[in-house]
Amino acid sequence: MKAFEKLVLAYLKDITGPLLDSFQFAYRANRSVDDAVNMALHYILQHLDRTGNYARILFVDFSSAFNTIMPDLLSDKLSQLFVPTSICQWITSFLTDRQQLVRLGKLTSRTITTSTGAPQGCVLSPLLFSLYTNDCTSKDPSVKLLKFADDTTVIGLIKDGDESAYRQEVDQLAVWCSLNNLELHALKTVEMIIDYRRNPLLSPHSPSWTALWLQ
Repeated sequence: MKAFEKLVLAYLKDITGPLLDSFQFAYRANRSVDDAVNMALHYILQHLDRTGNYARILFVDFSSAFNTIMPDLLSDKLSQLFVPTSICQWITSFLTDRQQLVRLGKLTSRTITTSTGAPQGCVLSPLLFSLYTNDCTSKDPSVKLLKFADDTTVIGLIKDGDESAYRQEVDQLAVWCSLNNLELHALKTVEMIIDYRRNPLLSPHSPSWTALWLQ
């Protein structure tokens, strides 16, 4: 099965590569996590060069990300990326009615059947998650949403103290997560605020996550 998965993986990369979000850095030729970090630093440092500007960076953590993929919804997203119907149907079948059990020493749990998520350790799972989240993007040019597989960072480039675009994009991200069966892990989601103006500390966008300040 893994050999066939690798064939499908290569095929999906070939078809969807040109259509992927330009801010998705995982599983793409000539891109790496270093490129994602460098781009983030470029946007932030360039923005901070101007007096009065500051940045809010939200490091998003999803709860059990790969386990939340809805096969039918994924199939619709793949169709929009021009993946052939036959491949969409095969992937849906691959992710549906999977049997799972836990073995610990000589003990074995009862078998359960699941039709949500992608198997951990599966060759296809990371790319499928990237394709599943491909339509999670920022609409405002002052807010950058960078992704590396299930790692997502929202960068708000704040000018003249106006945080409305950043806050709206974060709210939209929460709505998108709700519509796509993803849950933000509030305790592991951290916001960093970089502000050289030495003003009073700003409050985090949500009281449920941690905020770090650099002044």
